[in-house]
Amino acid sequence: HTLLGRKVVFNKLGLLVVDEEQKFGVKQKERLKAVTTGIDVLTLSATPIPRTMHMSLTGIRDLSIIRSPPEGRQNITTYIMKQSDEVVKRALARELYRKGQAFYVVPRISDIPETVSRLGRLAPRASIVVAHSKVKDVEERVLNFTLGIGDVLVATSIIESGIDMP
Repeated sequence: HTLLGRKVVFNKLGLLVVDEEQKFGVKQKERLKAVTTGIDVLTLSATPIPRTMHMSLTGIRDLSIIRSPPEGRQNITTYIMKQSDEVVKRALARELYRKGQAFYVVPRISDIPETVSRLGRLAPRASIVVAHSKVKDVEERVLNFTLGIGDVLVATSIIESGIDMP
């Protein structure tokens, strides 16, 4: 999003790669149109938005589908359910037992301290790492987490966008 600001000027831009197009709003997409005149654009998305799908089906845009995951990619299981401390406690215990790690996404930064406190009670042996946009060393914390430093990463949705996690 920062690259779409009015203060950023491109010199001989030839290719623009847009990852997770659905996270861009109308203003950002309009700015993309202005910036991308005459250059190649590659848009990546695991979940294409209906407009993009329509444009590809009508031939306005090309569409390629990658059906096979990257080599070594492990499946991720996501559950959506009512908040339950017992479920969280069991899930964290299972991850700690297998020497794994867990992400815990919190919608608002203001809710993180209470969440960290609750997780500390539910999994007292877990090392909890906090990452959000107001933390100055957020990238270092996330990098350390990917290196195995920490058991639970409590973060806002920042972990979904713009942070490379091997």
